[in-house]
Amino acid sequence: MHEVSLVRSIFRTLEEEFPADKMNRLVQVNLRVGLLSNVEPVLMQTAFQALRETEAKYQEVSLEIETVPVKIYCASCEQTSEVQQYKFICAHCGQLNNNVVEGTELLIHQVHFSEN
Repeated sequence: MHEVSLVRSIFRTLEEEFPADKMNRLVQVNLRVGLLSNVEPVLMQTAFQALRETEAKYQEVSLEIETVPVKIYCASCEQTSEVQQYKFICAHCGQLNNNVVEGTELLIHQVHFSEN
């Protein structure tokens, strides 16, 4: 389960970005996870729970995951459309298309800290 290493990496990134006093006030992490990112949101939540149990300083932190659909850009009709049922076909002109412009990301979208 590579989600455990991803969760650890997320916290390492946050620890590098924010000072310790601010990290002590961390209450929520919001992720954006694309459908093609090779990350399962349920497994990510499970890995996050496991980290919370082993790291006392993160026991009060929650994780919110927004799933991002797959979108493609069609150069033929210059339109962006959402991929349905993993069929990479432009919804506007019907052309086969694999020019993915959204849906592969795994991003720390927002972090929330308590006021005190």
